[in-house]
Amino acid sequence: MSEKIYSVSEINQMIKQLLDRDTVLSRVYIKGELSNYKIYPSGHHYFSIKDKEASLRCVMFRRDAGALRFKPENGMLVIAFGRVTVFPRDGQYQLYCSGITPDGVGDLHVAFEQLKEKLLSEGLFDLEKKKPIPKYPERIAIVTSSAGAALRDMLRILCKRYPIAKIIILPVRVQGVEAPPEISGAIRYANKFAIADLIITGRGGGSIEDLWAFNDERVARAIFESEIPVISAVGHEPDVTISDFVADLRAATPSNAAELAVPDKAELTEYLKTAEIRMSRALGRRTENLREKLRRYAENRVLKSPLTFIEDRRVLLDYAQERLYQFSSNMISRKKTELIKLTAALDAMSPLKVLGRGYSIAQKADGSLLKKSSDTAPGDRLNIILSEGSVTCTVTDGE
Repeated sequence: MSEKIYSVSEINQMIKQLLDRDTVLSRVYIKGELSNYKIYPSGHHYFSIKDKEASLRCVMFRRDAGALRFKPENGMLVIAFGRVTVFPRDGQYQLYCSGITPDGVGDLHVAFEQLKEKLLSEGLFDLEKKKPIPKYPERIAIVTSSAGAALRDMLRILCKRYPIAKIIILPVRVQGVEAPPEISGAIRYANKFAIADLIITGRGGGSIEDLWAFNDERVARAIFESEIPVISAVGHEPDVTISDFVADLRAATPSNAAELAVPDKAELTEYLKTAEIRMSRALGRRTENLREKLRRYAENRVLKSPLTFIEDRRVLLDYAQERLYQFSSNMISRKKTELIKLTAALDAMSPLKVLGRGYSIAQKADGSLLKKSSDTAPGDRLNIILSEGSVTCTVTDGE
């Protein structure tokens, strides 16, 4: 047999080399539906993309999966790109995926909607959880880039409108991978050391990629957990970020945030003038009322002649005292007469009175009263109670 005989490993390796050298398959974009999406403890992602007629196995290694800005889900229509090759050990070809983007919309848009839905379900956007913005803040912490125009605009407006407020600048990066931890860290720092009554965080306008730090979950949770009220001021009027939904107040721009954060000095001055006028008028009315009361008191008979008033009251008191004495004397006399009558009636009913008139009480040996002669028999001993003392006798006969 002259034909060359190959091992399975050799064939798989040859196929791998053919695929790796193919200019199309070495960097290919494939559209399909995600299925069987699994993330292993190693950090590698394994899944398939399919259409109505076929499916293709895919793997995305941890270093590439870490760059994803949205969460891939089964059933999602995506475009996966990478290289098609063979894993020599089992001879199965698959797509070594370098990245995934949602089909029809950008991955940032999908990531935004996914995080928005997640935080909404957790209640981070609830209105009843919003903290009130202090009307007259004494200390304002600004979390933004120290080099941006947004900071200069806010400082200019804050100093013009409310120069008595102390401004604390917490400089952070506002775009790039380092921005979210710096922004969230600055917010937590302000809370930990209670350095401000109000926090403003934000930046000027830009693309969705430029503003993406304020769509980061770490920043959103730091704003929500802040005990200090937070104003979000990201981009321009049309720009809306996750931070805007979570913050206690959303400002259209950084300049607008400064206007919302403090009262206007001119408005305060006018308010104080108006308040001064109102207080002056109220004080005048109060003074006039007190003067009127004083005039009435001056015309009062008691205040005019207090000794005469006291003498009149003393006469009335003496008269009342005399009447009270007469009333109590009469009452005591009537009660004494009633008591004498009741005592006489009670005395007349006393058994001792009856005995004093010659009557006696006969008791049998058991102490019971003897009422009929038939209740005795010859030989019974009786105790006879007299008005003075008692005698004992024996029954000899009875009728």
